[in-house]
Amino acid sequence: MKIPKRRPRLLTLLTLAVVAAVTLTVAMVIQANRMETLSPREERDRAESGAGLPSGQVDCRKAKCIALTFDGNPGEPTDRLMDLLKEYEAPSTFFLEGRRIHKFPDVVRRIAKDGHEIGDHTWTHAVLTDVSDTRIREELRRTARAISSITGSEPTLMRPPQGRTDDRVSKVSKELGMAQVLWTVTAKDYETDDTALITERVLEGAGRDGIILLHPLHKGTLPAMPSILKALSEQGYTFVTVSQLLAPAKAEPGGIYK
Repeated sequence: MKIPKRRPRLLTLLTLAVVAAVTLTVAMVIQANRMETLSPREERDRAESGAGLPSGQVDCRKAKCIALTFDGNPGEPTDRLMDLLKEYEAPSTFFLEGRRIHKFPDVVRRIAKDGHEIGDHTWTHAVLTDVSDTRIREELRRTARAISSITGSEPTLMRPPQGRTDDRVSKVSKELGMAQVLWTVTAKDYETDDTALITERVLEGAGRDGIILLHPLHKGTLPAMPSILKALSEQGYTFVTVSQLLAPAKAEPGGIYK
């Protein structure tokens, strides 16, 4: 019996075609899931021409602004952190976890009283892209209500844990009237207690209209703050909250800012 000859060239071509098709499919999926983000400058540029600011508020269209943001629950050493922020006239944004808020009501009140902004960082620090829509809604709504019960105001900003978001998270955030805030600089202070390294990472990544992510409950963060605040002040930065950074525009619910 005659054995048919193999056709390696044809097989090679078929293999390449399959690989190309898979690659194209993966690229389309990645593109479909890529989330559009807006920078503070883009948002300010989209505001109405000549839009004004509240009396006494810094105009980040002219000033060299930067936003410090702090994630976590409002326990110790938040009071000591706020003492430092007050010394350097550095209004900041605190994204609070909800589950321990009622253990520290005086700290939460002080955050608001000192002119800082309070955002929502979910109830249990759940990764929102890994849970159901119902759970996303519960995590955010429960924390927003806890913040409101202490300060009298519900947050209009939220930060998804680990910065992980998708279309579902954006949809629920929009429904609840909250914009999503990511960051341009992270000190990764959750993986090191090295104060010098934390300081170095912040200062190397800092830039105009930047959003810096820090976690005050990690051991190396608070000791790094005097050096960070001093250096950024000497570099001519004006510290503002995230909402002030966007003004005269306002964060769009469901939108993603960084």
